[in-house]
Amino acid sequence: MKHQFFANLRHATAGILLCAAAIPALAEPKHAIAMYGEPALPPDFVSLPYANPDAPAGGRIVFGESGSFDSLNPFILKGRAPWGQSGLTTETLLGRSYDEPFTLYGLLAESVETDAARSFVEFTLREEAKFSDGSPVTAEDVLWSFQTLGTIGHPRYLNSWTKVASAEITGPRSVKFTFNTEDRELPLILGLRPVLKKAQWEGKDFTESTLEAPIGSGPYMVGPFETGRFISFVKNPDWWGKDLAFNKGRHNLDEVRYDYFGDGGVVFEAFKAGEITSYRETNAAKWEEQYNFPAVQSGDIVKSEVPHSRPSGIDGFVMNTRRDRFKDWRVREALILAFNFEQINTTITGGTAPRIQSYFHNSVLGMEPGAPATGRELELLQPFAEGLPPGTIEGYALPVADGATNRRNIRAAKKLLEEAGWTADSDGVLKNAEGQPFTFEILLTNGASEVITIANMYIEALKPLGITATLTTIDSAQMTERTNAYDFDMTHMIRNMSLSPGNEQTFYWGAAGVTEPGSRNLMGMNSPAAEALIATLLSATSQEDFVAATRALDRVLTAGRYVVPFWFSKYSRLAHVKELKYPATLPVYGDWPGFQPDVWWYEK
Repeated sequence: MKHQFFANLRHATAGILLCAAAIPALAEPKHAIAMYGEPALPPDFVSLPYANPDAPAGGRIVFGESGSFDSLNPFILKGRAPWGQSGLTTETLLGRSYDEPFTLYGLLAESVETDAARSFVEFTLREEAKFSDGSPVTAEDVLWSFQTLGTIGHPRYLNSWTKVASAEITGPRSVKFTFNTEDRELPLILGLRPVLKKAQWEGKDFTESTLEAPIGSGPYMVGPFETGRFISFVKNPDWWGKDLAFNKGRHNLDEVRYDYFGDGGVVFEAFKAGEITSYRETNAAKWEEQYNFPAVQSGDIVKSEVPHSRPSGIDGFVMNTRRDRFKDWRVREALILAFNFEQINTTITGGTAPRIQSYFHNSVLGMEPGAPATGRELELLQPFAEGLPPGTIEGYALPVADGATNRRNIRAAKKLLEEAGWTADSDGVLKNAEGQPFTFEILLTNGASEVITIANMYIEALKPLGITATLTTIDSAQMTERTNAYDFDMTHMIRNMSLSPGNEQTFYWGAAGVTEPGSRNLMGMNSPAAEALIATLLSATSQEDFVAATRALDRVLTAGRYVVPFWFSKYSRLAHVKELKYPATLPVYGDWPGFQPDVWWYEK
């Protein structure tokens, strides 16, 4: 298995580093499209390389989730829909192979066509494609879905839709989109938009939260559910796509169920009790120390470690710079200095987990911590040099604590706070020139026990600075509402990164998200440099520009000091009942959406 994994890794790395200066024009419809270079699989491929086409069908998997859901429409801003619903019940025109940085193969569409400049994309639907109610998927459904999602759907769809100059039905089963912006990723982004049934929504308000599930064409349909307790997705016995090569060995289970609990610790206890059948462990120390219960000892529960080669992404406490107290980079650096990572990491993970050094750390796309920008990276950053925080160009690395008291970093933090206008009074309370104390709230979700523990340790670490932080926990629905409205001081943020960053970077860091609700720009960053670098990586036709732009963006994000980073793992830890199995050949992305439950099966 390891040999095959690293073979896949070499293949994927070669693909992402391939110089694409001479990308050939797609003069005719193709079975697939890659962001760079050519797709790895030929038109007559049998299955995805990490799927088992001979996997048995049947069985079920039961996941545990903390929190709840109150909507069955995952495509709008209002409400909280169940995790997994979109991918299980709806389909896209193209499907992603997770053994390549960013390559899509025909799913609802039998072909995709674009030109060398990628100024347009045209999709032709498969004649046999059908919704779960048996009605055909039509070009009109595609056009309505994309227009609706792009105009009144969740804000994550807006950015790409604004780059569509025209959309038209060009044949009985064909739809064409012409672009008004140079953005080489757009054909792929539209290929991954969900396709919904237009007729279902006639006379209804698509933007209102509802417990009526959108009709999709996917392998599963919404089955029994009870808000706050569980939801079951059941296999559609008449699923139109079961014989496609892209789907061979995928969606093998008859049922995918999510049970909801009020606390993350309760989820683990439910797993130990046999109520759920798979559990993803994020704590290395817990993985080593607490998985010795009888089911593990007897072999009824299997511990699987799934390696990956994707970037670390970012996971940590994010500061909302819409709040005045977080606007100054010196204050944000002081708050990073006060976070004793080494002590907290030892307490939580046993000190085994490496720290996240940057947003694209652990990959060829990441900046080199502490090293100055050179070459093309420097060239891309230079026009914005005056407005960039110190360290962006010169080199920035996260501080390292010098022991449990973290004295050196606390001294450095005090100095930065004084420079930013914050000084301690005779009682040790940190105040600004107006006499206002430095206080803020850390907002977390109920049941996030590990993050709550980290927050409590952090609150204690801030006290020597004269800073008073308070912890507030709320339910998941309230958290969604407040983060969509940016109504918080500091909260927990996770952003996963791929080997092919693109338009999602605008949704994560774009200036529009400073005021527009529902973006993922939780820190409220407004950086012309970031905007320009995202535009460069989206229009890049060469390996040099793409990698340099991503590394430069990594510098802007990291040296912006918006997040107090935690740790990451180079593999996922999955505990599951012995009947649940997965292929020996692993995708380069490892345990990522598209892996569990997609290519798993149940075998007694």
